[in-house]
Amino acid sequence: MQDTVSQLRSALNRIIVGKEEHIELLLCCLFSGGHLLLEDRPGTGKTLLSSALAVLTGLDYKRIQCTNDMMPSDVLGTRVYDLKSQEFHMHKGPVFCQLLHTDEINRATPKTQSALLEAMAEHQVTIDGDTFHLPNPFFVVATQNPSTHQGTFPLPEAQLDRFTLRLSLGYAEADSEAQILFGTNPKQQLQQETAVCNTDDILKIQQQVASVHVSETLCKYVQKLLQYTRDCGEFEDGLSTRAGQALIQTARAKAYLNQEDFVLPIHIQDVFDAVVSHRLVHKNYVANNTSSTNHILEKVAV
Repeated sequence: MQDTVSQLRSALNRIIVGKEEHIELLLCCLFSGGHLLLEDRPGTGKTLLSSALAVLTGLDYKRIQCTNDMMPSDVLGTRVYDLKSQEFHMHKGPVFCQLLHTDEINRATPKTQSALLEAMAEHQVTIDGDTFHLPNPFFVVATQNPSTHQGTFPLPEAQLDRFTLRLSLGYAEADSEAQILFGTNPKQQLQQETAVCNTDDILKIQQQVASVHVSETLCKYVQKLLQYTRDCGEFEDGLSTRAGQALIQTARAKAYLNQEDFVLPIHIQDVFDAVVSHRLVHKNYVANNTSSTNHILEKVAV
């Protein structure tokens, strides 16, 4: 499956120019069975990245444009009464797909945001007391604007913890931006692309990622990282066990992309910031949270 992974990575790099590291982390998130939060200002390619992934993987794709008047039923679906049959029929919402793009999630109210909690954690939803299972794979890519923008509702800690990784694409480098401005429009480039894999390929890759070896010693290293955030007194709350599981699963995917059969500490360190930065709230304001995560890695010995 490494050839398929290479084709997918190359195709994404053709469309999203100059973001190789971000694309690799996106694939780590997908292949580890997690969910992704893209946080950045408008116009940096967040939606294009999600659309490109849908086209290239062939996954069933739905998009939700969040607004402050959305209701949970707009995401999950509802029962509709049929006058002819005099019965209620289930009308499934956009959450019933394989790749769900939730655009500007922090413009939805907390009530609507929480509608995704069960779907992301359990791959199922409960409507009127009945449980409905979601397709496999189920991958959520949510975008949000900076909290300083008007009309936003900050995501609560429980919602943030459901996202395996958080990425910020940022502005393109000067050379890459010039290439975008003078070259082919990325949306036109996307229209020329076709799927390089399918659902079965994604599921097979996820199974292979899950089989990448993780030693007991490395798990102890991850536990020491978690414990440091709880004991150091620098954060409002330390990292949870779920954060540790996300670290290991994402590191497995990182090792797989590097064609390794086992996880090394460097793989943990490569994904550490993307996995934990949105889960940690510093007691004192820190302009760049990356400096905090690097500080943790420096303090905890391998």
